[in-house]
Amino acid sequence: MIAIEVGLGKRSYPIYIGSGLLAQAALITKHLAQPRVAVVTNETIAPLYLDGLRGTLQAAGVDVLQVVLPDGESHKVWETLNIVFDRMLGARCERKTTVVALGGGVVGDLAGFAAATYQRGVPFIQIPTTLLAQVDSSVGGKTAINHPLGKNMIGAFHQPVAVIADTDTLRTLPDRELSAGLAEVIKYGIIGDAPFFDWLEANLDRLLARDREALAYAVQRSCENKARVVAIDERETGPRAMLNLGHTFGHAIEAGLGFGEWLHGEAVAAGMVLAARTSRALGHIGAAEVQRIEHILARARLPVQSPDLGFERWLELMGHDKKVEGGKTRFILIKRLGEAYIDASVPRGVLEQVLAPAAAHA
Repeated sequence: MIAIEVGLGKRSYPIYIGSGLLAQAALITKHLAQPRVAVVTNETIAPLYLDGLRGTLQAAGVDVLQVVLPDGESHKVWETLNIVFDRMLGARCERKTTVVALGGGVVGDLAGFAAATYQRGVPFIQIPTTLLAQVDSSVGGKTAINHPLGKNMIGAFHQPVAVIADTDTLRTLPDRELSAGLAEVIKYGIIGDAPFFDWLEANLDRLLARDREALAYAVQRSCENKARVVAIDERETGPRAMLNLGHTFGHAIEAGLGFGEWLHGEAVAAGMVLAARTSRALGHIGAAEVQRIEHILARARLPVQSPDLGFERWLELMGHDKKVEGGKTRFILIKRLGEAYIDASVPRGVLEQVLAPAAAHA
């Protein structure tokens, strides 16, 4: 097992990465304020891992409340959040009851937001079961639900007390979900870790084949990158925004097509290609760098062409992005592979060129 610390002073917490961690009750119990938890999961994950986790905790003397939600991005809304509140209130959960998020990014966001707001805040633990959640959404304390006008627009910063990433759960991950998670892994190489990008190019086939050693290393390196950024910018007022490479475009795709039509990682992948093309149009990177980014994403079985939303619709959707400041959309762009920056002055003409229908980029 590997332990990585997210350094936030008194609110620092560990990320545990390894095989067989769901069977190790002590990893959870040592972080509980009382021997009671509310495990929030979904209909897909529950049959796979809920019984085992419940048995592990009950054997350690922990009372377990189960909250099973419908699966999918389209359910990351108020109505689903209220299911969590209804179950916790009905069971008389207290302020020292810990919420445990068992699932992917949607479960983590919903459970985390519930923990941030139930009785004005209770502790929670992230147990991510998808690659995307293990390398990104479970770390850093971002919790939210979606609104029809924008993704993750209603939420709170609420750090977990621990993240437990059992890499064995990646064995049951559908191929499409594995690829979606690789988008976020590749992102870390592009924005700030060029040697990792080189490693990913050399080892992508091992990751797609679910080689245990390669996956564990990818999760570890990604979490180390994210933990370092979160420690210096918890509330995303500066460098943490770099973690959103491709997300301004990607969130527009998700909202424009309807939440759940594309997986988050798929939309981010297409968004990173648009960010790379924008960076090239501004003279920062060349065609070779754009091609490397497109090639590795395509090898990861991710989309590299975006849907044609219509230019004005693109602008409207991106105008609801959380990074908008002073009425200006801020884009995360690429100076070179391994270095990203924020740009709030991308000319309209450049965006029109980049967001032209996919056929124009063939």
